Amino acid sequence: MSNPMRHSGHDEWNRRLLPLVTVVPYVLLAILTGVTVTIRRSDGDPFVIDLALCGLTAAWMLWMFTLHPAWRERPRAMGLFIGVLIVLMAILVIRDPWFGLFTPAGYFYSYRFLSWPSELAAVSGVAIVAGTAQASPIPKASAFGVLAYLAILVVNIVPMCGLAWLGRKGEEHDELREQALAEVNEANRRLEASLAENAGLHEQLLTQAREAGVSDERQRMAREIHDTLAQGLTGVVTQLQAAEQFGDDPALWRRHVRAATGLARESLSEARRSVHALRPEPLETARLSEALAAVAERWSALHGIVVQATTTGTVRPMPPEADVALLRTAQEALANVARHARATKVGLTLSYMENEVALDVRDDGRGFEPDRFGDGGDPPEMGDDGPRRTDAHVPGGGFGLVAMRQRIESLSGTLQVESEPGAGTAISACIPAAPAGAGA
Repeated sequence: MSNPMRHSGHDEWNRRLLPLVTVVPYVLLAILTGVTVTIRRSDGDPFVIDLALCGLTAAWMLWMFTLHPAWRERPRAMGLFIGVLIVLMAILVIRDPWFGLFTPAGYFYSYRFLSWPSELAAVSGVAIVAGTAQASPIPKASAFGVLAYLAILVVNIVPMCGLAWLGRKGEEHDELREQALAEVNEANRRLEASLAENAGLHEQLLTQAREAGVSDERQRMAREIHDTLAQGLTGVVTQLQAAEQFGDDPALWRRHVRAATGLARESLSEARRSVHALRPEPLETARLSEALAAVAERWSALHGIVVQATTTGTVRPMPPEADVALLRTAQEALANVARHARATKVGLTLSYMENEVALDVRDDGRGFEPDRFGDGGDPPEMGDDGPRRTDAHVPGGGFGLVAMRQRIESLSGTLQVESEPGAGTAISACIPAAPAGAGA
């Protein structure tokens, strides 16, 4: 166990008590030495031995305590110092009982500079010396005298040892408090480190979230631009090219110009809705099945290709993002048919099944080889000498199937493309859906 004076809980007590421990023992010893000389001289008794014992005691305190302050921190050195001091006090008390008044110095040294249980042994020794001094007038030849002497020893030992025990409990309490404070400080340090780490992780997550949000918004705008402006401008160009071919026929010329104007206005409206992240106009006032039928009808009238739109299963509400994804997929598929397939007939089927909703777009056009050209872009345009990839020469081209796949897979759906030269093309998009009758 460490020395009591090293505990922070006793720092103030030690500071106030140090002058007493340093000065008072010498003052007591000097006074008692003077008393001894006076009494011995008045009685005509020699006092040389007494003076020698007092000088030895003073020298012992001076050497072991006063002149070597560093030894006060060494339990073994203090144990030796106090043990020898108790022996010297006992000799002085046996010769001159009034040296019992010097025993408070022994208590001071024991309480302050010894740790448990050495402190208890030293305090008991000092108490025995003090009790011996107090019992000096009692004759010890009889049993009564011995009992009285022992009683005086008990009266001295028990309270002083009790004080030592209370001091020990106080030290234990201080040690526990210091340990608790150290643990709290360590916990606070770890908490601060954790908070700093969490703050860093939070900032990192915010940065990643911002980057993901920017990326998602870019992809959304890319899809919306492709589905609105790109398709609309393609239709406008197609109608204007057709108008040039019928310059000598005012009726046909006006028809194609009106179609181009209508496509431009419709594309402008859809572009504005895309910028504001609004639902496509066909879905504002109609269900998905009705919106698909209307889109197919307008597309058929514009391109002169027969479209058969069919809905199977029990029609039920879908999440808005699912409606938008399937509508945009249908629009992109029809746009690809108009640009590449040279088809005469198109079938569009919306199927409501128990756990999913499927959209199938089939055409009887020229088709292409998906393995040869990949399904990451738009189908290749079919020329007289075989298929050719028009998107290879167009900056940003070939985004059609990519946009469709991103939309569908973002809803945990699947997109499949089946085609072969001369046998047309089929695009199938499936999105998970709640069973019929489920939901609010």
